[in-house]
Amino acid sequence: MSDKPLVGVILGSKSDSETMEPCMQTLEEFGVEYDFIVASAHRAPEKVAEWSKSAKDRGIKVIIAAAGKAAALPGVVASHTPLPVIGVPIKTSDLGGLDSLLSIVQMPKGVPVATVAINGAKNAALLAVQIIATGDAEYAKKYADFKESQAQ
Repeated sequence: MSDKPLVGVILGSKSDSETMEPCMQTLEEFGVEYDFIVASAHRAPEKVAEWSKSAKDRGIKVIIAAAGKAAALPGVVASHTPLPVIGVPIKTSDLGGLDSLLSIVQMPKGVPVATVAINGAKNAALLAVQIIATGDAEYAKKYADFKESQAQ
């Protein structure tokens, strides 16, 4: 296992922290180190761009980006990195998260973003672990054990 972060977790707003807690808990349960930042694609675009561009050089293998409303963050992150990006649409009071979901899932050609369910923080972490496990036997074993425990 690495002692460097393998997953980057970026939230568009501090208010998304509670919704994303299951993501961090799941990564911790699998022993996956992660980098965490709050940066809005609309309010801090330079910060988002720099963090995204430097992620690969910092050893990050996959990025989880969570955002609500216009939910531009996952797409903006994906535009700045060659790494896989998993978008988590956050439930909103305005449209129940449908706005977030559609904003994340409807990416233009050439800018893919994997998208989980509205408030799907845990599944985002599980997908990140699966991606890492494709190149790491230790995480592959942990994930296989997890899947087996679910079947019981």
